[in-house]
Amino acid sequence: MDIKFENVTYIYQPNSPFEHKALSDVSFHIESGSFVAIIGHTGSGKSTLINHLNGLSVPTEGIVSIGDYHLSKEDKPKNMKELRSRVGVVFQYPEHQLFEETVERDIAFGPENFNVPKEEIKKRIEAIIPAVGLPENVLERSPFDLSGGQMRRVAIAGVLAVKPDVLVLDEPTAGLDPRGQKEIMEMFYRLHKEQGLTTVLVTHSMEDAVKYADQVIILNKGTKYMEGRPEEVFTQKEALNQVQLDVPEMVRFLNSFNERFSENIPFEKQTIKDLAQAIQPVVKGAKV
Repeated sequence: MDIKFENVTYIYQPNSPFEHKALSDVSFHIESGSFVAIIGHTGSGKSTLINHLNGLSVPTEGIVSIGDYHLSKEDKPKNMKELRSRVGVVFQYPEHQLFEETVERDIAFGPENFNVPKEEIKKRIEAIIPAVGLPENVLERSPFDLSGGQMRRVAIAGVLAVKPDVLVLDEPTAGLDPRGQKEIMEMFYRLHKEQGLTTVLVTHSMEDAVKYADQVIILNKGTKYMEGRPEEVFTQKEALNQVQLDVPEMVRFLNSFNERFSENIPFEKQTIKDLAQAIQPVVKGAKV
């Protein structure tokens, strides 16, 4: 599903002493099936933006379009529940939302709430369990007897069981060790590709953004500060530094390498292996 923000402004508690403009004239277009990273410090408007993607918030001004659904001050979808079935949100620490007696019941809760037939729910659970890296024998266990990483996968399975077209990931690796972070992100990227999901990743990790995203949107104080492909955005060191962001580690390395050896190897989202092959002749004393 395509996502469009057209001149979106959102004001909390308007016309009161506590009025706060969280988003100001924000416009962008996320193409269906793409993987987009949204980056910004606390207070940049990321959480407010997420709330607009499934109708938890409606613009004070402007229009938000998610597929055929349009949200504005004057026009809201009649069936907001249907919209929310199309947009799955994985919040920070989703395992904190587990509450059922068994893993199977927890995963089934979402689709049951959207009136999915029981037989279909059973089929979805059977398909989702291996997709999120959980063993089948986990279904009858209490989610609270599992490891933290497994609990998170159960919570993610509950979101995926609704079969959304858009998957929104709000800092999905928060609290995980480096290995767990990598495994979770690889899982999301695999699901993104296999299911053709439109994926929106809200993250502080420049490394994840540069590795997985097709498009990057940087927010600053409620406005869209930068937008473009990772290789365009993350090479603009001075512009990023202006909003207290740094370039990803691989870009920093390539910049240092080019400066030291008087080379001009461009950053093109290379893998570490590709980058090693590019710099090897230079290190050996030959020209690229």
